[in-house]
Amino acid sequence: MLLNNNVTEFILLGLTQDPVRKKIVFVTFLIFYVGTLLGNLLIIITIKTNQALGSPMYFFLFYLSLSDTCFSTSTAPRMIVDALSMKSTISFSECIIQVFSLHYFGSLEVFILILMAVDRYVAICKPLHYMTIMSRQVCCALVGVAWMGSCVHSSAQIYLTLNLTFCGPNVIDHYFCDLQPLLKLACTDTYVVNLLLVSNSGAICMVSFVMLMFSYVIILYSLRNHSAEGRRKALSTCISHITVVILFFGPCIFIYTRPAITFPMDKMIAVFYTIGIPLLNPLIYTLRNAEVKNAMRKLSSKKLISDDKR
Repeated sequence: MLLNNNVTEFILLGLTQDPVRKKIVFVTFLIFYVGTLLGNLLIIITIKTNQALGSPMYFFLFYLSLSDTCFSTSTAPRMIVDALSMKSTISFSECIIQVFSLHYFGSLEVFILILMAVDRYVAICKPLHYMTIMSRQVCCALVGVAWMGSCVHSSAQIYLTLNLTFCGPNVIDHYFCDLQPLLKLACTDTYVVNLLLVSNSGAICMVSFVMLMFSYVIILYSLRNHSAEGRRKALSTCISHITVVILFFGPCIFIYTRPAITFPMDKMIAVFYTIGIPLLNPLIYTLRNAEVKNAMRKLSSKKLISDDKR
């Protein structure tokens, strides 16, 4: 690995350098981040404490909310703190950690979304064998594979980052460290690294998106053999999943499947998939899911009863 870098820290320009706008960024994204934590932690606690939500679908939703929480935490807290700073700097080692965590939990979310599609396919297309195929042991093994796959992907990103040589410019025109903005600062030829980036992150995004959309087309087509009530319930669940898939993969494909060039809207697109998606996911999954909403009502009623007893 080439570690002969003269740069020991980077300057993050953030979303804006205007002092007034930075205060707006601080307040806005503090609210967004707190909302993300509350929404996802509520889903995690609800699924963990309610036995009625013990099916594989909610098992995977638990891990999706967990990955959303960690994914948002990899960028949001630092951006919020930096909004109050006159000059935002990040050390080289902290930058490496941020790249790893961002890609680790981002790819984990990709893999969990794939597992959720597999779960819906088995539930709708092979209902008689559903509990046999999607047993708790199988679900745990699949999540374990997802964690390991995420580790392999993010380790590859770190390897690419460590092989970049930085010998002068250290200003990152972004609010977090990622390979795309770092490639602009490298003082060596980045053609091969960019090619590997596209074949790694870009391929994961594109192939996963195509696979997911194809699987949901098959699922929706198979619903024609179900009863009206069965179609309604399955369609409601699938629409929630498809909405999340499109919202998450659209920005990721735009960012990671192109050469190392930047556009003015890159920061806003990054905000959408690093902060907006983790905030929206709990709303999407709860507003269209009666079981989760009922479980949350029971959880809140238990809390009120326990408070009254005190």
